[in-house]
Amino acid sequence: MPEGPSLVILKEKLQLFIGQRIIMANGYAKGFNPEILINRVITDIRSWGKYLIISFQDFSIKIHLGLFGSYKINERGKKEASLHIRGEQDEVNFYISNVKLIEQSPEQLFDWTADVMSPDFNVRDARKKLLLKPEKMICDVLLDQHIFAGSGNIVKNEVLFRTRVHPESKIGLIPARKQRELINEVINFCNDFYEWRKAGTLRKHLQAHEKQMCPRNNVPLIKADLGKTNRHCYYCTLCQKKYG
Repeated sequence: MPEGPSLVILKEKLQLFIGQRIIMANGYAKGFNPEILINRVITDIRSWGKYLIISFQDFSIKIHLGLFGSYKINERGKKEASLHIRGEQDEVNFYISNVKLIEQSPEQLFDWTADVMSPDFNVRDARKKLLLKPEKMICDVLLDQHIFAGSGNIVKNEVLFRTRVHPESKIGLIPARKQRELINEVINFCNDFYEWRKAGTLRKHLQAHEKQMCPRNNVPLIKADLGKTNRHCYYCTLCQKKYG
């Protein structure tokens, strides 16, 4: 599932569509009629968390690529697209994606202070939200889109490794200083993630996610599905402290 930094890159690639009128739209996305886009002009393209938001004068659509989604710009895959949009000069195809109509203003619908890639991300608000979940494991909370919109499994594993925190640590037992470090490191890593993804070097820079050995201690990393989210965690029992 693409994480926030990858959605920002997609948003940037699609900026050439702003101002173009849609001359063709189709696809099999459930619960969405793509024909409503025909003859509409794209006014803005943004991302929030793991969503791409394409705006028109009176409404927007949000696109979620999910676990297996993909896209192609000015080319087509072999399979039918969930959503095909053809503008006056360019076209984009989204595959295995969820598409929803948004009639509210994106400013009203989305909390931009929770978007890990937004300059409006609010560290203080994130800390307040953490304090409301003292019994939760940090591996679950780092995937909570209401707190860290755009964070995913790569972000979770790398941030926990960078901060030396065990994924099963309880929020209420993690010291305040370490909580602030975790929040700040989410932003730091996401910015690194963005730069590395653009350069095509992300996998080379990862230290824990889908790795076998701890680069600090040269011992095997533990791989386990932890927390209520039951997502893969990669961690070192020597250098990642468990709180609680």
